[in-house]
Amino acid sequence: MPDESLLDLAEYISEKLEKHVISHEFIHGELIINANAENIVQVLQFLRDARECTFTTLCDICGVDYFGKPIRFEIVYSLLSLRQNIRARVKIAVNEGQIVPSVTDLFSSALWYEREAWDMYGVLFSGNPDLRRILTDYGFEGYPLRKDFPLTGHVELRYDEEQRRVVYEPVHLTQDYRDFDFLSPWEGMTDVQLAGNDKNEHQQHGYRGVKEELPEEQEEGEEHHASEE
Repeated sequence: MPDESLLDLAEYISEKLEKHVISHEFIHGELIINANAENIVQVLQFLRDARECTFTTLCDICGVDYFGKPIRFEIVYSLLSLRQNIRARVKIAVNEGQIVPSVTDLFSSALWYEREAWDMYGVLFSGNPDLRRILTDYGFEGYPLRKDFPLTGHVELRYDEEQRRVVYEPVHLTQDYRDFDFLSPWEGMTDVQLAGNDKNEHQQHGYRGVKEELPEEQEEGEEHHASEE
């Protein structure tokens, strides 16, 4: 449960930004603000400049893909107030193909964060002065963190010695997907006596080991002793 000061701050923000903020909530004691995508600049500017807020540090901008939902994406802005020693997140819902206003004029760190969101999810930011791919190559196809992006990707690359350059080729799987039985290598073995087991109980799974054979002389001695008895 958030403390009273954080509750008051949430009410203050909702009151001042009632036209731009949809709702607010608390998750694990952290303030979450749900805002309209078209008003994200006004919301972040207020949170940065208002004396009661002073969220002057933008720590991250990340995306979330809710594949199959009517509004597919969510962009999350993580903020920090050093003055109040609290964090807050601002979330906006974004449709596929919807353009989000850039906040690079408010936070210089947003330049690379927005590039990453574009590179991984394909979300466009209007006003970003350098909206290029940042983690993948310039000719990369698709957006790797989308839920419908194949795990193998669409193309693979290698260095060609003859052409002396990197070449792109369609993905070729040298092995079909295997059927896994979810049995670990340890469970697939036979019984084994674990070290340090004071109860001296045989394990259900593990390595049994080969039964040690006794020398012939010892075996004959044991048979002779048994016959005398």
